[in-house]
Amino acid sequence: MKRIRWILPLALLLLAASAIAGVAQPHLGRSAGTPAGKTITVSGNGTVTSVPDRADFGFTVETRAKTAAGALAQNADAATSVIAALKNAGATSADIQTSQVSLSPQTTPDGTTIVGYIAANSISVRSQIDRAGKLIDTAVAAGATGVSGPSLSLSDQDSLYRDALKKAIADAKLKAQALADAAGLTLGAAQSIAEGSFAVPLPIADRLAAPSATPIEPGTQDVQATVTVTYAAS
Repeated sequence: MKRIRWILPLALLLLAASAIAGVAQPHLGRSAGTPAGKTITVSGNGTVTSVPDRADFGFTVETRAKTAAGALAQNADAATSVIAALKNAGATSADIQTSQVSLSPQTTPDGTTIVGYIAANSISVRSQIDRAGKLIDTAVAAGATGVSGPSLSLSDQDSLYRDALKKAIADAKLKAQALADAAGLTLGAAQSIAEGSFAVPLPIADRLAAPSATPIEPGTQDVQATVTVTYAAS
């Protein structure tokens, strides 16, 4: 008899716990087959083409001397002359930046004896496209021994990207409408929008430089935007 009195309360406790769990989790009582609302998800692309108006260059000033101090001193004088010439040609202090200063020994062919030193100063310059050729010629005439670049860019990149985004949204809506029409659905409002990335392809040659200076051809660059949009449908 004692065993029966212990078993009955335990069964009642299990039944009560099961009932409480059902109340605490009402979603367990819903049908798993409840349908969700219809949606259409598409990707849209937008492109804005513009002519680059900025050019970045690298100039190198290299000097050689028997001693390290001598090579650096000569290099300092030569680099100062190049920088001064660039400023006289229209570059501002904000446009000019020293990117690297280096000093290395010169040795005999067998590498056992130091016979001198090479000092180098690398200068980065940003310019408007219409002044770029003149700055290259000016730097070389003032003593620059190396030129690299140009790296072309757009000063209004952010504004152009926003325009590309608007085109991407319009493209996405056209695609969604076409899908809705094909499926016999009515396209609703946008439910979510996710921004993608953009890329700037290599420029296409389109000469735009004064013939008296080193020619710089800015060509065109595409600013691209991608969006993913989900629309309601019915």
